[in-house]
Amino acid sequence: MALLFSVAPAGERWAIRSDDLDEDLVFDSGGRAESAARALAHRQAEEGRAAEVRIYLRDGALAGVVSYPSWG
Repeated sequence: MALLFSVAPAGERWAIRSDDLDEDLVFDSGGRAESAARALAHRQAEEGRAAEVRIYLRDGALAGVVSYPSWG
């Protein structure tokens, strides 16, 4: 099963949440949070662990999913 990173609103800011993180990572913009989540997922894939990034809109709707198959 792939390691999940979700990017979602956190008040006025945006957060990355994952079971792999000790605490949420918080950013001032959704774009920055998404870029950071993609980098984390890419790193996991390089290390041999599949990952997935799910991006949510402010209304809670799923905006997109990016999968990173393991290749390390």
